[in-house]
Amino acid sequence: MKLNCDLGESFGAWSMPVESAIMAEIDQANIACGFHAGDPLVMKQALFLAKTHGVAVGAHPSYPDLQGFGRRSMAIASDELNAMLQYQVSALSGMAALYGVNVTYVKPHGALYNDMMKSAEVRRTVMQSIAEINASSTGAPLTLMVQATAQNAALKEEAKGWELPLYFEAFSDRRYTDEGLLQSRGIEGAVLDEDDALMQAEQLIESGTVTTASGKTLTVEADSLCVHGDTQGAVSIAQRIRSFL
Repeated sequence: MKLNCDLGESFGAWSMPVESAIMAEIDQANIACGFHAGDPLVMKQALFLAKTHGVAVGAHPSYPDLQGFGRRSMAIASDELNAMLQYQVSALSGMAALYGVNVTYVKPHGALYNDMMKSAEVRRTVMQSIAEINASSTGAPLTLMVQATAQNAALKEEAKGWELPLYFEAFSDRRYTDEGLLQSRGIEGAVLDEDDALMQAEQLIESGTVTTASGKTLTVEADSLCVHGDTQGAVSIAQRIRSFL
């Protein structure tokens, strides 16, 4: 099990203070590309930190929603969303290349991630956009990070049509619904506190299961475990999970 975190999410005067402390604890850094957070300097700093700590870098694109931190769904035409995703991944990849870092995967952010998991149309657009980047590249193909659910096998089949490798992700600090998706952040308790996040992480690592908000146990076959950089106590959660791993 890998440990990943959404990072590079400061911009302008808005600062996320966990970057340097948490980078030492993780395997994969999902770096914001400017549409929900991040700016050129923040992206550059995050890339240097990832390189220093030997952390794999992924692009973390989103809907164009700085005001809402990318957590609001948007009705965007497929061709426009395709271009937005390619623009963001290309921006981070171009910056990374300057500093000898490879972007190896893509993890959509926030509402785009949730919409991708719920909507076949959005998911098709996301997969197509990354597949087109891969087709134009001479390097290793970018991997798409998606949420691990009971539909893993079906998602693999969809991705196979685009010749797209997948990482399946679980969440240490978010409450799950009985459908295996993430409970809305608008619901109290949807974001777990430090102790509950560690308990959920241990359950996912040890047994490959998660307990939902209603108490149901779901099987979750995941390759990577996420700690959100803006979760209260994120660094401590990551440190404790790293120790457990």
